[in-house]
Amino acid sequence: MKKILFLILGIFGLANVSFAQKFGYIDSGFILSKMPAYANAQREVDRLSENWQREIEGMHAEIDKLEKNYRAEEVLLTPEMKTKRQKEITDKQTEVRDYQRKIFGFEGTLFKRRQELIKPVQDEVFTAVEKVAKKKQLQIVFDKSGDIVMIYTNPVHDYTEFVLEELGLASPEQNTPGQRPAAGGAASEGDKPGNTPVIREDADGIQEEEVQQEVKKATPEKKQPAKNQPKKK
Repeated sequence: MKKILFLILGIFGLANVSFAQKFGYIDSGFILSKMPAYANAQREVDRLSENWQREIEGMHAEIDKLEKNYRAEEVLLTPEMKTKRQKEITDKQTEVRDYQRKIFGFEGTLFKRRQELIKPVQDEVFTAVEKVAKKKQLQIVFDKSGDIVMIYTNPVHDYTEFVLEELGLASPEQNTPGQRPAAGGAASEGDKPGNTPVIREDADGIQEEEVQQEVKKATPEKKQPAKNQPKKK
């Protein structure tokens, strides 16, 4: 009976090991944050968004001017002139709303432009994930930053760093920490993507940090008051 019991336990153990090798997960958000092409695409999207926003604000300013002039001249206008001026303001308001919806609405111009810029980067990530899945014989790969809610994830099944290696971003020069997961796919606490500090590349932020360091250097340290020494008898 003991031999049969050990045999059954062994079979279940092998089944669990086999199952563990059939799935894994990645953090696509972390991967994209390491890709220069994604950062460039995002900057272009932000630039377009700001330009269109300024254009719409200018159209609103024009409507405000029309309304202000109408209120100032209302007492001097005939009913027909009032109707004409009111229609002009209403038409302008409708034009701005339609334009704003066209640019920033669902599947609007900004949405489509963002898809055009970012889709090639996403396709590159997908290709790398597919290669890693084939190399590691994974049947299913989840995305930790996707719509699926992952309450708990064992780092043993985290293949994010393998995908970064496939993309050529896992070297210390390009990816921090940029280290390969430990044996079995497990990553140490310091190497987990979630624990990687976000470094601002903002020029103002860097200057602010440098100024703080200079102020710290220039500020003299306060000397502690010397303790009263006992008088010698």
